[in-house]
Amino acid sequence: MSIKKITIEAFLEQAVHYPVLDVRSPGEFTHAHIPGAYSLPLFTDDERKIVGTAYKQQGKQKAIKIGLDYFGVKMCSMVEQVEAIVKARQLSNNTNEHPNRLLVHCWRGGMRSAGVAWLLDLYGFEVYTLVGGYKTFRNWVLNQFESPYDAKIVGGFTGSGKTEILAHLQGLNQPVIDLEGLAHHKGSAFGGIGQEPQPSQEMFENKLAWFLSLYKDSSFWLEDESQRIGVLNIPAAFWKTMRLMPVYFVEIPFENRLQYILDTYGSLEKEKLVNAIIRIQKRLGPLETKTAIGYLIEGDTRACFRILLQYYDKTYEKSLLKRENIEVLLNKISCESVDSLSNTKNLLSCSSVHI
Repeated sequence: MSIKKITIEAFLEQAVHYPVLDVRSPGEFTHAHIPGAYSLPLFTDDERKIVGTAYKQQGKQKAIKIGLDYFGVKMCSMVEQVEAIVKARQLSNNTNEHPNRLLVHCWRGGMRSAGVAWLLDLYGFEVYTLVGGYKTFRNWVLNQFESPYDAKIVGGFTGSGKTEILAHLQGLNQPVIDLEGLAHHKGSAFGGIGQEPQPSQEMFENKLAWFLSLYKDSSFWLEDESQRIGVLNIPAAFWKTMRLMPVYFVEIPFENRLQYILDTYGSLEKEKLVNAIIRIQKRLGPLETKTAIGYLIEGDTRACFRILLQYYDKTYEKSLLKRENIEVLLNKISCESVDSLSNTKNLLSCSSVHI
C-alpha cells in the first residue's frame, strides 16, 4: 500500500465517511480542529515544545532523533487506538466499504503527519494525508465566509421562541444552521447560563464553515442574530451576507413573550441573573440596571424582565431597520402566542410564497 496525498476538497469529501486523525498536540486540538476529527497526538504539548526548540537551535536531524525517541514507545498504543476508532465507526455507520481507510493531518502536512501515516500504512491501513495540513483547512474555512448563500432568516423579538422554531424546522427535514447551538450561547444577557463553555473563536468558525459547505447548493434557515453571540463573533464577511437575506419575522405580543422569558429564566439563581444584568449595564444604562436589579432582589422577577425585554426590543428593532432594502427583505408573520409548532407552520406557509 502507499500513502496518498490529497487536496482539502478531496479530504473533506472523504471526511464525511472516514475517520480524520489529527496528530497535532492536545493543546492544538483543544483550541480548534476539523469538526468530527479524532485527536491522535504524536507528541504531548511539552514534547512538541522540546522538538520545536531543538529544530530551531540544533537543526532538523537533531529534532528528528528526539522526536523518534518519543514516537517509538507510542507506536503500538497508537495503532491500537486507531483500531478502536475504526471498529467503533464501522459499528455506528454499519458499512464495510473501505473499512481501513483513514485521513491523517498535522499543522502543515509535515513530519508529524508523515510519521504517523507511515506507521499506519505499514500496519495495513489505507492512508490519505492532507496537503498543507490544518493550515490549509483554515484557509478553506475563511474562504467559505466569502461565498454567496441562499438562506432565510427566522426573525422576531427576544422571547419569540426562535430556537424552538429552528428545532421544528429540522424535525421537518429543513436544512438549518443553529448559530447559537454552535456558539453554546442563547444570545441574550442570560444566554450563557446553564450552557457548555463557549468554543474558541477559531473552533466556532470551523464548525460554521463546515455547515455552510454542506448547504452551499441548497437553501437553509438561520436565526437572526447580532454579530456577537456571547464572546464570539459571526465572521464579518458572512455577517454582511446575512444582512442581505430575507427575514421572516414572527410577531408575538409583548406580554406573551414576557411570560415565555419568565418561564424560561425565572427559576435561575438570582446571583447569576444579577451578574448577567451587570455585564450589559453599559448598554442598558445605569438607571435601568439599578432598577432591574432592585426588582430582582425584591422578588419581582416579572418587572425586572420587563425592563430587559423592552431594552432588547428597542435594540433589535433599531438593528433591523438599518438593513438595506429592509422593506423588501422583511416578511412579518402575525402569531398569537409563543407556540413554536404552530408558528413554524405559519413560517413555512409564508416563506413558500417568497422563496
